[in-house]
Amino acid sequence: MEKIIKILLVIALLLIISMFCTLALQIITGQTIKEHYSYTKAICNKSNFCQDYEITCINGNASEINPITGATIQHSKDWQDPRNKESIETLCW
Repeated sequence: MEKIIKILLVIALLLIISMFCTLALQIITGQTIKEHYSYTKAICNKSNFCQDYEITCINGNASEINPITGATIQHSKDWQDPRNKESIETLCW
């Protein structure tokens, strides 16, 4: 009976350690993502020609903006970008 209790305590201890390690990794990963990340965004000009770009951000500032080949579209003259002004103008957050 004592042997079973010891085994259960060891298993419980391993589970608790595993949960703390997982939590620590999530915190570290989350902080890294906030500081350095990349995403794609369509940038449109006044004639409604839009090009997709891969934007890399470090500490809230764009460090690289690279066009994605073939990811373009020419909208009609009366097309209106459905995104809000802040979303259109902001490259990194």
